[in-house]
Amino acid sequence: MEIIFEDRQDFVKLDQDIMDKIEAVILEVLAYEGYDDDYEVSLSFVSNDEIREINRDYRNIDKVTDVLSFPMYDGEEVDVDFGAISLGDIVISIERAADQAKDFGHSLEREVCFLVCHSMFHLLGYDHMEEEEAKEMHAKEEDVLSQLGITRN
Repeated sequence: MEIIFEDRQDFVKLDQDIMDKIEAVILEVLAYEGYDDDYEVSLSFVSNDEIREINRDYRNIDKVTDVLSFPMYDGEEVDVDFGAISLGDIVISIERAADQAKDFGHSLEREVCFLVCHSMFHLLGYDHMEEEEAKEMHAKEEDVLSQLGITRN
């Protein structure tokens, strides 16, 4: 498993402990869904301003959001071995995550782990546009986070 971390924000210093937990979340989602760890994920931490620009440029929604997921892998077999297959990109606004953590009464670490977990399921093809899809995705997120001991309190 290769995780390409890019920290492009100055809002908060992210320590090794949170990076280790993020890696554990990514690996647990893959295992939960029956994937091995021969994949790559790009994870960027950005400011509210940058995520708003990305949201505007790629989704035509001119507002701040907490996380954006850009899936790249469609599940098709790859004949040529170039190393890890990229599942896609996750972009998280640390400022927005911090605000949400405060609103929900839990830690920034828990919020970031939730957002990574949520995005990983998007990278694997899940969505939450319909109520049943949302219930399934939410249950999977809670299972993964519970298995890792990452709870709301």
